[in-house]
Amino acid sequence: MDQKAVSRRLELSISPELEGSKVDTILKKRLGLSGTVVRRIKWWPDGILLDGQRVQTDARPQVGQLLSVRLDDLERRSGIVPAPGPLDLVYEDEDLIVVNKAPGVPVHPGPGHYNDTLGNFLLWHYDLEGDSADFHPVHRLDRGTSGLLVAAKHPHAQEILKRQLHTEGFRRTYLAVCEGRPEPPSGLISAPLGPKDGSLVEQMVRPDGKPARTRYRVLSAHSGRSLLRLELDTGRTHQIRVHMAYLGHPLTGDFLYGREDRTLISRPALHSAELSFLHPLTGRLLSFSRPMPGDMAALLSD
Repeated sequence: MDQKAVSRRLELSISPELEGSKVDTILKKRLGLSGTVVRRIKWWPDGILLDGQRVQTDARPQVGQLLSVRLDDLERRSGIVPAPGPLDLVYEDEDLIVVNKAPGVPVHPGPGHYNDTLGNFLLWHYDLEGDSADFHPVHRLDRGTSGLLVAAKHPHAQEILKRQLHTEGFRRTYLAVCEGRPEPPSGLISAPLGPKDGSLVEQMVRPDGKPARTRYRVLSAHSGRSLLRLELDTGRTHQIRVHMAYLGHPLTGDFLYGREDRTLISRPALHSAELSFLHPLTGRLLSFSRPMPGDMAALLSD
């Protein structure tokens, strides 16, 4: 694997108020690096440089010196094997990548899926671009769910984005097709979720589960089904699917929590349609949207 021609670095000119502070303090308080990231990069030959020379975290820079830290991966530690596959790129820069995930593609490698996941496809793409980035997922989508997903290109960006999850700075909006028409046509589902006894996969509403809140609104109704717009206040496993089944309106095609019918659709009818978050390094608001796929739209045709 080729390394980047130019590594991703953060640079800071030491100002009078920073003079005499330890490098460790400057990295954490001024540049926002976590202790985990600092402990990782300090061992690299070019991890922390002061005027181009390697220094330890207890060094105390002087006014005018240039402190530089490397953010990108020196080596890939995920163990994921690059492999070609469908990859619909929406946005990419040196810190993150946004993709429109195809339905049926798992996000993470696991039993039975070692070379056909989004992680495999992203590393293949990075290799083609000469990018040394590893797979640093920020959130996940179920295998059957299509739509927008962001992954970081280095651990610093990943940590910042993960801290944004379930805050006003990081918003995800889903479109779904469910059976029947929920009443009332909009509302908040607040029902704790936890594992279903005897199942390794299924979740269920249970009093001792973790808090889970889903906001929904019916956009339209056709052919005995409804098109929903949903937002998550929390991010539990299968949250939308379990909550809609709990209401008595499971997602069309949901083999776990509703009724599978591959003549209609080969997956639960769920799509990550809108995604917005603050860029982890610049703070700029990034917003993206992708329309509902054809297999879901066909469920609503007369």
